[in-house]
Amino acid sequence: MKTLRILGIRGLPAAHGGFETFAEHLSLHLVQAGWRVVVYCQEDGAGPVYEDVWQGVERVHIPVERDGPAGTIVFDWLATRHAAQHQDLCLTLGYNTAVFCALLRWKGISNVINMDGIEWRRAKWGALAKSWFWMNDWAGCWLGNHLVADNPEIAHHLSSRVRASKITTIAYGADDLANLPTGALGALGLEPGRYLTVVARAEPENSLLEVVQGFSAQHRGLTLAVLGRYEPDNAYHRAVKAAAGPEVRFLGAIYDKQVVQALRYHGVAYVHGHQVGGTNPSLVEALGAGNPVFAHDNQFNRWVAGPEARYFTGASDFSALLAEVLSDPAALQLMGRASRARFRDGLTWPQVLGEYEALLSRFASPMGSG
Repeated sequence: MKTLRILGIRGLPAAHGGFETFAEHLSLHLVQAGWRVVVYCQEDGAGPVYEDVWQGVERVHIPVERDGPAGTIVFDWLATRHAAQHQDLCLTLGYNTAVFCALLRWKGISNVINMDGIEWRRAKWGALAKSWFWMNDWAGCWLGNHLVADNPEIAHHLSSRVRASKITTIAYGADDLANLPTGALGALGLEPGRYLTVVARAEPENSLLEVVQGFSAQHRGLTLAVLGRYEPDNAYHRAVKAAAGPEVRFLGAIYDKQVVQALRYHGVAYVHGHQVGGTNPSLVEALGAGNPVFAHDNQFNRWVAGPEARYFTGASDFSALLAEVLSDPAALQLMGRASRARFRDGLTWPQVLGEYEALLSRFASPMGSG
């Protein structure tokens, strides 16, 4: 039996973001394919490490008393130290604590690292955090036995550090959405086909201010439904809300997967303002819903969304695009069909998980220590 240990996430079932969702899909896929899968899960508080089984996936729960990034670093070290007691293949999701992978390398344990986005380029981080991420970016490249990039632009970045043969590009997946109920919309005060969605953390690099300004520049006859947490003591959050016209609705952070899927599926279009990163899960999920896409103009987004999406760079640019496209139902229909076609060309879960299984099989030994 091939064995895989997954590190770098908070745990399963998924509740914290894209990597957790991916890990859940991959774990269940591999268990069904006959693998033994062990996932490390971070728990709040003190106490002993304990193990259980969830839907055939073995979970190792590691309590950590510290909160925030410091607690995550402690957890990653403890999980790595636990994995190093075995000779099983590891999949590390993200490189934020890749320096710890030196222990796996020293023990002769094969370790595939998904290198995520170029974290140290994000504007939100201060000098100390950027230095930490930059160092771990290099550490992951050197210490991993093989690297996964979720976007060709990430692969290009990694190839400046290691040989190209050490890198495999595998994108992110999403569900193929169809015929979803509309019940959740009424509770949010939305009508099917009468709103655009934005799903993003409220950070400058995600262009929320430009999107809200551009949408609010004129009457649209539609609602801009903005999902995400906005805190009153955050200056950027206050600026985004202050820029909003009467047709902008801030729905808060919604974690119910079925509600978010219904919102995507019944929206007239999806707006994606992310300026940095690789293949963003939220954009892939919009393609899986068949949404026409308005995206920030960069190489990451262009590869994911394809040539039929519409691209903008600032508020005025976005406003002009909306005025042009929203008045043209045929153009929206074409964009929606192109989104669905792009999604089915390499971004579905069966395709993505199959590529991961093939890659991991190259490094897995059937003689894991258990």
